[in-house]
Amino acid sequence: MKYKINKSLTYLTLFVSFLTINVSAQQKFQAATVAFYNVENLFDTEISAGYIDGTRSPEDPMYHISIPADQIPNYESEPFEGEYTYANLSGKKVIRPLILQKEEFSPAGKKVWTEDKYNQKLKNLAEVIAELGKAETQSAPVIVGLCEIENRKNVEDLINQPALKKYNYGIAHFNSFDARGVDVALIYQKDRFQVTKAKPYVIEIFETDGSRDYTRDILRVTGLLDGEEITFLVNHWPSRSGGEQASRPRRQKAAEVMKGIYEEIRAENPKAKIMALGDFNDDPVSPSLDKVMKAVPNKGKIKDVDIVNLMYNMFKNGMGTLAYRDSWNLFDQILVTGTLIEPQKKFDSYKVYKTDIYSPAHLVQPDGQYKGYPYRMFSGDTFRAKGYSDHFPVYTVLLRQAN
Repeated sequence: MKYKINKSLTYLTLFVSFLTINVSAQQKFQAATVAFYNVENLFDTEISAGYIDGTRSPEDPMYHISIPADQIPNYESEPFEGEYTYANLSGKKVIRPLILQKEEFSPAGKKVWTEDKYNQKLKNLAEVIAELGKAETQSAPVIVGLCEIENRKNVEDLINQPALKKYNYGIAHFNSFDARGVDVALIYQKDRFQVTKAKPYVIEIFETDGSRDYTRDILRVTGLLDGEEITFLVNHWPSRSGGEQASRPRRQKAAEVMKGIYEEIRAENPKAKIMALGDFNDDPVSPSLDKVMKAVPNKGKIKDVDIVNLMYNMFKNGMGTLAYRDSWNLFDQILVTGTLIEPQKKFDSYKVYKTDIYSPAHLVQPDGQYKGYPYRMFSGDTFRAKGYSDHFPVYTVLLRQAN
């Protein structure tokens, strides 16, 4: 494909002899990349705790924040031993202990997680994010969903890396009650996307003994992408710990919550454009996505009310975003409403143009037992300075005719 770029507007001048778009020659298009990346255990080196201020609204980012553990005595709090729910925490100020960082991701932990290592990971990840969709748009992505981040500070450190700082990213993030202390977040170019609503949705899962299994929230961010309303849902569904079948109900519960969010948004606007980004810990054909979400492949006649899994055909063709015991899974996916599919190739408003898994050679483990896998930063507790994550990122290019 040949194109010319007006970098200030991210317009593509597409030559239709190389495309199947029914427009006049050299029609100008505006493009926006939407991406998702599981950045794998992005923790800082500071031992921290969660501080919940139940006098605030759960939709206030200050409702639940991370604080340095050595600063706990400076915060007003009370003992709390109940279940973490918005109702139970209402009016209370509570310290929530975190379990993972002290043992692993600290200078004294098993991974000897130092500032130098943390900064190296930030640099590596930022360089990858800046590359997503760049071949198509000559710019970094406008929207990026992230998972396995510890707190807002991590994301602030990430977007202030040299590879990303010039793009002026904003952050949407809420601390969740996840047992490991990891969250999801969304970053967006503030010059092109204006947030109108941001809200976390809790997924309540219980063990057979009635105890709560705390997991990540689903993050909803609605806003105007170059003036056009689109909602993004960022997901990191429960893992397959204990086996795929035994853990399946947890992801089906997450799917039920996300389906409910779709219904809520469509009640507000039946023609809403929704993009769900995430590590679903399930493949496109798994029951959570196939039976509960009823996500369909992008083929045939698509209706506005359909939920379309843009990765379905890739999975059927043997592609994946992570590997385990020499078997590939495609857990990292992008699902969209039928309102974002353009069968006529007119692109009179933002529609999906191209979707891909980003797996260039430098993101692939070059040697050893895991040769060919995504190039992660740790193999066990062995640090690899050139590593990134155990997942490949995914991205979609949205396209519309320029005014």
